[in-house]
Amino acid sequence: MEEPTPTPVADDEIDLLALAKTLWLGRKTILLSILVGSILGIVVALLTPNEYTAISIMVPQTGGKSPSGLSNLASLAGVDLGMAESSELSPVIYPKIVSSIPFKLELMNTPVNFSTFDKPITVYDYYTKKQKPTFLGALKKYTIGLPGVILRAIRKTPQELTLPKGPTNQPINLTKKQYEVKKALDKCISLEVEKKDGYLTLTVRMPEALAAAQIAQKAQELLQRDITKFKVEKSQANLDFIQERYNIAKAEAEGYQVNIAVNTDRYKSLTSSVPQVSNTRIQSKYGIANNVYLELAKQLEQAKIQVKKDTPVFTIIEPVSIPFEKSKPNRPQLLIIWIFIGCIAGVCITFGKQYFIKIKEKWSE
Repeated sequence: MEEPTPTPVADDEIDLLALAKTLWLGRKTILLSILVGSILGIVVALLTPNEYTAISIMVPQTGGKSPSGLSNLASLAGVDLGMAESSELSPVIYPKIVSSIPFKLELMNTPVNFSTFDKPITVYDYYTKKQKPTFLGALKKYTIGLPGVILRAIRKTPQELTLPKGPTNQPINLTKKQYEVKKALDKCISLEVEKKDGYLTLTVRMPEALAAAQIAQKAQELLQRDITKFKVEKSQANLDFIQERYNIAKAEAEGYQVNIAVNTDRYKSLTSSVPQVSNTRIQSKYGIANNVYLELAKQLEQAKIQVKKDTPVFTIIEPVSIPFEKSKPNRPQLLIIWIFIGCIAGVCITFGKQYFIKIKEKWSE
């Protein structure tokens, strides 16, 4: 009678038993690693600074086509409301506005209230003079970031450039501190665009609740202003040009009108035809100037309507409010993560020891 061959299930059971035995033999290492991970988790959870998040949700709405009643009335007055097209600015550009240098420069000069100071200080002063480095930040800088610190110490610090005095349209020249503050603001301010539903979510994260709300409110105002500026830039330039030509045409038509009145009063008692010819010429020029003036008046009204149409109206769905609870850190979650890391590290160390023992035995053989 033939003996039954061992099944793969038996091999698997032997492997599982060997695995469990290895873990049991290395239980002290695993428990020690979990203990170390727990201690590190508690330290990180306690030393991680609080972070508060202020949110604003808004919908930019641009005026559409004019109502039919207004169009009919404008047509009767000789004004065409549908000639000019509204200028469009893609919502994809909105986050670029928030991350732009002019936006950050204006935001960093905003006074903000912090609990540790008696009076408001600017965001620039908070990041450059008043903010103290955290323990975790210093630990990260001189452990993980130590190679970068050494490289920056070896390299020569680039000298700050000073632009010569000249025209105002020169490139923006940031100082080193301004650049560092800009990078800090890039991390704490973000704008998300929901393309499908068409709303914007502005998020500001700061160590203090009131400061987060104040910076979010200022960022919202700046964003609304810049979007409005970009949207009406073309139509506003057209309005300014027509307004300038309108003022010149109006002054010219009124000047001819005064000349006609003066000539009429001066030569009304004379029977000579020479004054009449002069007056006819002035009236002819006045007619031309008056037609230009009336036409520009129509275009001026049309340009004003176009600027109004292009000016977006912001519907604030979620206004900025002072956050009541902190958004970070989640200390229980941090502790669980570090315990899990300690457990994984202990298991890896245990199997690593067994692996190196086997390699040593084979090497000895």
